Amino acid sequence: MEIEIYSDVVCPWCWIGKRRLEQALASYDGPVTLRYRPFQLDPTPVARPVPLIEALAAKFGGRERAEQMAAQVTRVGAEAGLTMNFERAIAANTFDAHRLIRYADERGQGVEAVEALHRAHFADGVDIGSRAALATVAAGLGLDAEAVRAHLDSDAGSAEVTADLTTARQIGVSSVPTFVLAGKYAVTGAQEPETLLAALTEVENRESAPH
Repeated sequence: MEIEIYSDVVCPWCWIGKRRLEQALASYDGPVTLRYRPFQLDPTPVARPVPLIEALAAKFGGRERAEQMAAQVTRVGAEAGLTMNFERAIAANTFDAHRLIRYADERGQGVEAVEALHRAHFADGVDIGSRAALATVAAGLGLDAEAVRAHLDSDAGSAEVTADLTTARQIGVSSVPTFVLAGKYAVTGAQEPETLLAALTEVENRESAPH
C-alpha cells in the first residue's frame, strides 16, 4: 500500500503524526511505501530569522497564547518520544526544505530527510530556511553537502514542488498531516496509532475485496 503524507516540516503535529504512523506500522504486516508530499502552513517569505515563539505570538494574539500552545504540543510530542524546544526554534519558509526532501527522496532517503528536518527545526534550533543549514542537515544523512547546496542555489526541483503544492490544494488538503492511503482514502490529523492501524487494515480489506 502506498501512503502519501502531506505535511510541513515546521508543523509540530506533522512530526507527532509521523511518529504515530511509525508506531501503527510496527503492528501492520502488509507492504507499505511512504511518500512525503509538500504542504506549506505559511508560504509567506521570511525576511529575517526570528524566534518561532515570536512569530506565533504575532500570529495567534500574544506571547502568553503562543506559549500555551507550545506547551501543549510539547507535552503531546513528549508522549510520542519527541523533544520540542519552541524557545530555540526559528521561524522559516519551508519551500527549500521541501526541495531538499524531494532531492533526498530521489536518492531513497526522503523519510529520513523529513525526520532530520523536523528534529533540526524543533529540537536543535536550526534555521531550516537557510540553504547552508539545509546542506548541513543533508550531510548528516550522508548526502553530499556541496551537491545539495548547488541544487538549492539553482531552480532544480522548484517546479515539481510547486506542482505538488498545487495538487495538494486541488485534492482538498487544507490541514496537515493528511495521510492518503492507496491513492483514495484520506485520514487527517495526528491520529493515535490505533486509529491509523485500523484505517490501514480497513483500506487493505477494501482494496483486496473482489470488485
